[in-house]
Amino acid sequence: MADFVGRRRELKELREDIARTGLDTLSGRKAKAPRARLLLIAGRPGSGRTALAEALVREVAADYPDGLLRVRLTLPGGEAVTTERALRTLLEGLGLPTPPGAAEDELSSALRAALAGKRAILLVDDAADPYQVDALLPDTPECLVVLTAEGPLTGIPDVRPCTLGGLDTPSAVGMLARRIGDTRITVDPTAAAALAEECGGMPAVLALIGGWLAARPKASVSDTAKQLHDMPPGTDGPLGRAFRLVYESLPQPAQRTLRLLPLAPAGIVDSHTASALAGCSVAAAQATLEDFAALGLVRHAPDGLFLLPGCLAPLLRSLLETKERPGEVQLARARMLERTVRLLHSCRVMAEADAAEEAPDAQEVREVLEGLPRALRFPDRRAAATWLDTRLPGLTAAATLAVADGDLDTLARRLVAALVRALAAHRGTAAAAPELYGLHRLVLDVAERRGLHREQAAALLNLADLDAETGRTQEALERYRAALDAGRAANDPYATGRAMESVGGAYQELADWHRAADWFGRALAQALARGERADEARLYGRLGNAHTHAGRYGDAMRSWRAAAAGYRKLADVPGQARALSEMARIQEYAGRPEESLHTCREAIELARRAGDLRLQAALQVRLADTLDRLGDPAAARLHRSAADRLLGDDPAACEIRSGSD
Repeated sequence: MADFVGRRRELKELREDIARTGLDTLSGRKAKAPRARLLLIAGRPGSGRTALAEALVREVAADYPDGLLRVRLTLPGGEAVTTERALRTLLEGLGLPTPPGAAEDELSSALRAALAGKRAILLVDDAADPYQVDALLPDTPECLVVLTAEGPLTGIPDVRPCTLGGLDTPSAVGMLARRIGDTRITVDPTAAAALAEECGGMPAVLALIGGWLAARPKASVSDTAKQLHDMPPGTDGPLGRAFRLVYESLPQPAQRTLRLLPLAPAGIVDSHTASALAGCSVAAAQATLEDFAALGLVRHAPDGLFLLPGCLAPLLRSLLETKERPGEVQLARARMLERTVRLLHSCRVMAEADAAEEAPDAQEVREVLEGLPRALRFPDRRAAATWLDTRLPGLTAAATLAVADGDLDTLARRLVAALVRALAAHRGTAAAAPELYGLHRLVLDVAERRGLHREQAAALLNLADLDAETGRTQEALERYRAALDAGRAANDPYATGRAMESVGGAYQELADWHRAADWFGRALAQALARGERADEARLYGRLGNAHTHAGRYGDAMRSWRAAAAGYRKLADVPGQARALSEMARIQEYAGRPEESLHTCREAIELARRAGDLRLQAALQVRLADTLDRLGDPAAARLHRSAADRLLGDDPAACEIRSGSD
């Protein structure tokens, strides 16, 4: 970090602490259970605690070859990051999957298992309380946890904090010199020392004053020290005085832009965010942000982002509350959310345009893309995907804050929907499932608050599907039942039918075949009443499958026969072939091998017409097994050979060749 100077004594003490035997305890006795070595760097916001942690990590990185993981536990606005979100961040840093909806304990166990036996560093920044930290600590002494916080975090036992004050005077003067050059320092070193003292040696204050002096080459160090000294004292100390000096020197439009920055979710700002908040052009917003970065008011981050320093957030929020009317603040927030929705739409369209290059509707997608304002377009899909990835923490924070606001529910729903679609378009539903789970919960919050039963049913169905996919069948079942109630309240036949079928699917997963058949039957009755032929055929099949597992072969045959008839009316040859295949299996189970042979041959012909080689091969194997049982091994060998020819080099062929169901 360019602004890191001094702190040699603190670095030396921290390195000695790492090597100290029994780091887990103050007395030096062994800990009761293995745990990571934990160092705590405590200091007020702006004291440079994060910079010191980063410097320490760089110095000891070679001793921890399994890498560095970072997580921040407090957002610049002061909101605490949930333990679940922190654990997901660390697991994602290890390249590990994070199951959607997984509980905190499950994620914590996964993290500890992943770090077992490894030598890695966890940099846990800005912890607000010990409860945030406990679930993140690895159970292996080979790992090092470097923790920063404002205070000592007394709830964490046996940890000796390294408490930071201001920089020593030579280091503080050196930091100023890096910002403004050596000339003004060497001309009046006494004034430079006095200015460093007025800044309290605080790195954040020195960055502000250094930036202010750098923008004014003719301003003297001594005059600046006097200005700071003569400013009326406030509760914010040197930081508040330095901030007022810099803020009051800005033009009025820049002051207003700065006041509005705390509205940026998670303290993440880019030119579009600033443009929407201030109501100015994107180019003007970018220039203003660059000026702010030079003054130390924001920090540069990769991919065109700027970060709002946490130490300045309270000062800016105070200005926002006193200088801006509530109506104007709400309007600025609405502009920001509207711009975000439009950018997400553009991001999604870029993915769809790339995917539809050879599709029949490619021209239509291109027209949509060309209709977007130039300022909102991305140059290509990769740029859109990078934008989505780098802005995702801010986007999810924006959705969360919009839902919590309560006064912008329409915009909040549009924002969540746009984010869901963009994630699905770029990552696919399966890969984006952890993020989608949280977004569907937000939709559910709004729907419940507003009494929107249809949206409530949709959110519950989406959440339940994700629960079911990750093996939480009981939780999925409860949500499917709640979705059914919401669908009925909304008088939405699609939601109720989908919910009834899904309840049946959950019972099927729990091997409760009788209840599964009952719920599939209810969903089927609704589909029959509405004349939904495709749903009828599918549900007859699901009902037949449940009856088969329950041993009710007569009911199963009737259901599969109805499914086959339904697929025939729909001209769905693959569906009809699969239904006949199941009928042949049931006839075999029921002790009617001759009928099974006839049905199986009919299914093979349909599978051939459908071009489904795997189904043809499976049916050939079933024919062979039936012929073996009927005492015709020669014919059975012929059918197995036919199956082998159909499968060729298919890597999944062994499963089919191994025999029938």
